[in-house]
Amino acid sequence: MRRTCIAALGFALLATMPTRAIEWTHLETAVRGYPVMRDVNGRRIADGNFVQWIAKDGLHVQITYTARGKSMEETVVLQQRPELAQRAWRWRETVNGKTIRSFELNFVSGAATASKVEKGETQRWSETLDVEPGRTFAGFGFSMAAKALRDRLVKGETAELVAVGFTPSPKTVKVALSFAGRDTVRMSGRTIQADHFVVHPQIPAIAKLFVKVPDAHIWLTPPPAGFLRFEGPLAEPSDALIRIDLLPGEPSEAATPVATSGKR
Repeated sequence: MRRTCIAALGFALLATMPTRAIEWTHLETAVRGYPVMRDVNGRRIADGNFVQWIAKDGLHVQITYTARGKSMEETVVLQQRPELAQRAWRWRETVNGKTIRSFELNFVSGAATASKVEKGETQRWSETLDVEPGRTFAGFGFSMAAKALRDRLVKGETAELVAVGFTPSPKTVKVALSFAGRDTVRMSGRTIQADHFVVHPQIPAIAKLFVKVPDAHIWLTPPPAGFLRFEGPLAEPSDALIRIDLLPGEPSEAATPVATSGKR
């Protein structure tokens, strides 16, 4: 009995061991898509344009959403070899051409900046963050991390990573990336089975009294894994929850668990 308990404890520790290297099983290539941003009830908020390409400094992703004079743009740069690591991230939101908030991080130097218009005045923040290459991600970088870690996550491993967030000042927080089961996702008149992953911020108990950071949810298609849906805060933890669908058509419905799957 004692030996069995020790073995079980060792397995549990292994399952939550910090992730040191995220190796790709394949290389990303050029991609073009037209996602849509919605509220969590499926109502369309903005139309998107997704562009992914390869350059000398790595894999580039640019995602733009526009609606009624408002524009939101996210840019990501990632290293694919010898392991996955995010190198840059930027979020910029404009209204009628004027920037109302902007967040940016250089993952190599740790330099992070933020600006936000509050009560008609632009406030600015600047920090140098302690960034661990290959374990620290922001924005769409987490979808890439989930793709690369998929096989390990569906077997029960929980990846301990670090997220960069803005409140609006730059901050880092430890997060747990795990597999939540196989779901059915309905969008654009299609019903698609997808793997559901959760990014859970590990906020200390005392801090939870003052800071509320919702989980983020990522759905990927079964192998070869591809992005299908995201649900979580728009940019800051206090923002309204939004849904990003890969397919732009109607309707968009909440994901539901596949009755026979659950966590595998």
